[in-house]
Amino acid sequence: MAQRGKKYLEAANLVERDKVYAPKEGVDLVKKTAYTKFDATVELHLRMGLDPRHADQVVRGVAQLPAGLGKPVRVLVFAQGEAATIAGEAGADHIGADDAIKKIEEGWLDFDIAIATPDMMGKGVSKLGKILGRRGLMPNPKAGTIVQPADLPRAIAAARQGRVEFKLDKSGIIHVPIGKASFEEEKLLENLASIMESVQKAKPTGAKGQYIRSITLVASMGPGVKLDLQPTIQLAAVA
Repeated sequence: MAQRGKKYLEAANLVERDKVYAPKEGVDLVKKTAYTKFDATVELHLRMGLDPRHADQVVRGVAQLPAGLGKPVRVLVFAQGEAATIAGEAGADHIGADDAIKKIEEGWLDFDIAIATPDMMGKGVSKLGKILGRRGLMPNPKAGTIVQPADLPRAIAAARQGRVEFKLDKSGIIHVPIGKASFEEEKLLENLASIMESVQKAKPTGAKGQYIRSITLVASMGPGVKLDLQPTIQLAAVA
């Protein structure tokens, strides 16, 4: 096992290993344990009471973050004709059809979110699944990133404001960013509440027993801070 650095150990000493923290206290603590020179990302880790091997227990969804993610969001829209004009007027960073598909196949990935109109899925975007899917960039109707041309302004605006996709991984855990360590405590709490609400709403039909088993916050490269389960889940009620 690799030895931890001095800064990590100093941060870890601030966290009581066997304690679970109230959401506000936990957010304050994870900000204090962010020791990197760069503005660390604060991540939420949810250990779920689900078996990812069963299709009816898989969780996937989108959460809108009121305080954003603390970075510019580069939006690519797959569209042509009038839809491309609408996307341009709505402020998309990149707009393309066959040309954009070809660029991606050649390795171009300078965007943070991809939105597509339905017709573009059948004209080549669907074949980008192997490239975009593993990076969480593939347009998906459940994620609100496959939309009719008239809905492009709304979808682009939502992407700009800050939205994150979440899904259950093979180990039964959901990992999702909630903002930056430099954010004010209240902003991180707002984002946390929004994600908890979205995860609750996405509860699959096959879920049995305890849906969420544990909740941990961690800043990039820092120690985990365990949150008190029920108070954190209840944040969703006031989101």
